[in-house]
Amino acid sequence: MSSSFKGILCMCGGVLCLALGDAITKWLGETHSPLQIIFFRTLVSLPLIALIARFNGGLRKLSTRRPGIHLMRGLIFTGTMICFMWGLTLLPLAETTAIAFAAPLFVNLLSVPLLGERVDRTTLLATCLGFVGVLVVVRPGGSSFQPAALIVVGAAIFYALTMITARRYGDREHLWAMVFYTTLVPMLVSAVTLPWVWQMPAPIHWPFFLLAGVLGVGAMIGLTLAFRYAPAALAAPFDYTALLWAVLLGWWLWDEVPDLWVFVGGTLIIVSGLAIAYHERRVALNRRPTA
Repeated sequence: MSSSFKGILCMCGGVLCLALGDAITKWLGETHSPLQIIFFRTLVSLPLIALIARFNGGLRKLSTRRPGIHLMRGLIFTGTMICFMWGLTLLPLAETTAIAFAAPLFVNLLSVPLLGERVDRTTLLATCLGFVGVLVVVRPGGSSFQPAALIVVGAAIFYALTMITARRYGDREHLWAMVFYTTLVPMLVSAVTLPWVWQMPAPIHWPFFLLAGVLGVGAMIGLTLAFRYAPAALAAPFDYTALLWAVLLGWWLWDEVPDLWVFVGGTLIIVSGLAIAYHERRVALNRRPTA
């Protein structure tokens, strides 16, 4: 089996874990606060992340000299989780997933003022196409507009900020430290809120709280290995298989059938993302020194 094929399989496996975790979160969200779900997911994920770090260089990889940076990233990611999980409880699974795909588009736009990067014309046009897709899915001002869609847009913005801070500070910190503290902060924040949001889980809910945390770590491992085995431009497009899983799981579990505009908007977002990935790959190849 080639390294690239392993990368594609890891990406698809990681995305499947994400989709299953989202479906479980949506189901649990019918009876529990997003903050309570965040607490249990991170409570399960945190020791697993520490264990992985232990076997990938030792727990010293979790040490840091920049606790303030990790606190900031953790609070931003807490916003991501709250908005996304809240959106899952209010919108169909496929629609929520399609809107969340706007996160890379926000990364492109926000990297200009926050990182001082330049976005060329091709990337800008592709990003604009993606935002047209988001508008098609959300349909602001239309009769079918749901304000909850703006909550998911907020999740995409928060996630973009998480990625931008990773780009800015990632070369100064160990990967597992970045992941560990980005998980620790949401756990602490959600733990503080438990006296106000606590709802005793039914016996059937406990294993799914556990499974949601395990799936979150599984997704992280799959996506990490995908980019280790395969070039980013090859592995990244398979991230969009999440929309397929979201449609299937939404239909199977909740009889949700997305309307035509969700498919149209989702397609525009995916085309935009693929165009950006292809363009960035060509730019990277052109920058390579020739012999």
